[in-house]
Amino acid sequence: MILDDFTLISGPCVLEDNDLNIEIGNQLAIFSSTLNIPIVFKASFDKANRSLPGSPRGPGLKKGIRLLENVKNETGLPILTDIHKVEQAEAIAEIADIIQIPAFLCRQTDLLIAAGRTGKVVNIKKGQWMSPDDMCGAVEKIKSAGASLVAVTERGSFFGYGDLVVDMRSFQRMRTVCATPVIFDGTHSLQRPGQSHGSSGGNPEFIFPLVRAAVAAGCDGLFLETHPNPDQAPSDSTSMLPLDNMKDLLDEVLAIRSIFTYTHSGL
Repeated sequence: MILDDFTLISGPCVLEDNDLNIEIGNQLAIFSSTLNIPIVFKASFDKANRSLPGSPRGPGLKKGIRLLENVKNETGLPILTDIHKVEQAEAIAEIADIIQIPAFLCRQTDLLIAAGRTGKVVNIKKGQWMSPDDMCGAVEKIKSAGASLVAVTERGSFFGYGDLVVDMRSFQRMRTVCATPVIFDGTHSLQRPGQSHGSSGGNPEFIFPLVRAAVAAGCDGLFLETHPNPDQAPSDSTSMLPLDNMKDLLDEVLAIRSIFTYTHSGL
């Protein structure tokens, strides 16, 4: 079952042209096979929460479904994408293996219930203003609606106006009190809201150390946006992991996981 084992959720922030989506998906599929780690391809069909009115939003629902289906058929990877409206849930459930709730919408009851009613796995991004315990209500809304599994993704908490910090205690706290797997978002967590001419900036040099720390702290999976040329990405270009760096990071993750599993197996 999806998310039963330590899993990587990865892909571009927003769907781009078919060739680029498949290029990224094929490379992720190779990593999944050679490193023996489950990988879910993620990309958004609509970035409805962009900071500036003229920012690119993506191909939209209908074209987005076709593009996601192409990636799924070509690579064999499961698919994750997010929804922003209740009426999108049923359509997305036809192609997506995991439906994601964006951080800014993590308390929208109707949206959570609509996602849960699809019976799909649902991943909720933790709002930057939410405590770990506060996420249990969102989890229960989705579970009560019939979701097959609910996961929560930690993406940091607001620190002042222009920075995010990650409390490494969140993984154990949310797993315990919400009874759900907890994923670490190693790319959005280093964003700097409003620091790039009114848009979100980022500090990608901290991806490696934050991911190392989260894996050592016991997260149940990773969420990493990636792109072969982050500078050319239409969304989140300042916080994405270059695709060429993915294998090095995954090698470190698996090495840390082996130590973590070994030291805890004797407890």
